[in-house]
Amino acid sequence: QEPLQTAEAVLTAAGTGDLATLEGLMADDFVWHNEGDATLPWIGNWEGKETVLTEFLPACGAGLTATSWTTDYAMAMGDQAVFMGSMSATANSSGGESGEFSWAVRVHVEDGLVKSWNWFEDSYAVSKAYHAAD
Repeated sequence: QEPLQTAEAVLTAAGTGDLATLEGLMADDFVWHNEGDATLPWIGNWEGKETVLTEFLPACGAGLTATSWTTDYAMAMGDQAVFMGSMSATANSSGGESGEFSWAVRVHVEDGLVKSWNWFEDSYAVSKAYHAAD
């Protein structure tokens, strides 16, 4: 259950903007990977705790504001945890609304620290909202 508890703490810290807690739960070689439309500035592979904290999180926060959020499933096996839910968001630059979409994240935990965070979302809904003004 330790991977699930650690991953839940990261999910909560990221969702509430608690960067001090988030930083304390991430391994130095932490990797945050977002699948999706590469035209969005926060999509791709973000390697290293410092890069995630200083580049990825600001880019993602500047790009989207979550307007609803649910975590519907949480499970763990070995050093992996998985969460699934739904959310909606507003694209800050365009004002476009994503509508409700599904998300999932696979988390790898070692020695009480998160090593990787692999995020999956409805890239089409998010991209459509982001490019609504185009």
